[in-house]
Amino acid sequence: MRAAFNPSTDIPSLVGKVVLVTGGNIGIGKAMAMEFAKHKPFQLWIAARNTETSNTAISDIKSAVPDVNIKFLQVDLGSFDSIKKAVKTFSSSVSRLDILILNAGMMGGLPSTSGEGVEKHFSVNHLGHALLFKLLVPLLDKAADNPIGLEPRVCITASRGHKYSLPPGGIEFNTIKSKQEHISGVSRYCQSKLANVLYARALAKRYPKFTIASINPGDVKTSLFSTGSEGLSWVFRIFTMIAVPIIGMTPEGGAKNGLWVASAKEVESGEYYEPVGISGKASALSQDVELVEKLWQWTEKELEGQHI
Repeated sequence: MRAAFNPSTDIPSLVGKVVLVTGGNIGIGKAMAMEFAKHKPFQLWIAARNTETSNTAISDIKSAVPDVNIKFLQVDLGSFDSIKKAVKTFSSSVSRLDILILNAGMMGGLPSTSGEGVEKHFSVNHLGHALLFKLLVPLLDKAADNPIGLEPRVCITASRGHKYSLPPGGIEFNTIKSKQEHISGVSRYCQSKLANVLYARALAKRYPKFTIASINPGDVKTSLFSTGSEGLSWVFRIFTMIAVPIIGMTPEGGAKNGLWVASAKEVESGEYYEPVGISGKASALSQDVELVEKLWQWTEKELEGQHI
């Protein structure tokens, strides 16, 4: 067990750094953005689809930290065109990127696909973030070449769900470009979370100048659980409606693991961490080298030709 982590005192100064948090408008993303703001980044960006909740988050953060330089970046992670437009806007406004938190996600809802025809959970939770990362690499490279303190950090919000309720083989690649109505909503969600853990390992191997890790934030009382149960099993609905409000932690508590990955010296690139900073808890499947490579190759094929 590692020592307790206190974001207020343990995160070093972020002066001069640029930070981007997807899903920074609500839940643990907003809680992370709030904490980052206290450490005086040069620029703090929250990327999200919903303008109204993002403006509310920015107002709340500015109320707590009046001098923060915070901006909203509108992006729909289920749309390649939206992601490319967002990166074009972001790249024209910054000269570097020091901390990238790939946190936004979805759970539940009726079976559907993205504009690119990929199962919606997999598109939003994995593929959209993969494209966002790919297009932001030049800015991460600039931060790596001229580091301010630590090297660039990339944190991918996964889940302990990456261990459970998976289709055979972990990810059903042969049907992923469909609604996958033949598998449960829980399985669709969990295979996307497995992809998060696998992809962090794939990226760490290929981008040694950055530290890249995946995390389980814990069972957090956020809108992901309170509004995301449509289309899921009745057992999971009971868990989200009854158990999580009782046993779940606050968004501030759920933010700690990601904040630790973004700021601690001892983070190991490619690793998966349970709260807070605990390694060695990933599933055997998420450490399968062949599956890591298979996801990498599939993702690269889907992202081929995508640029700004």
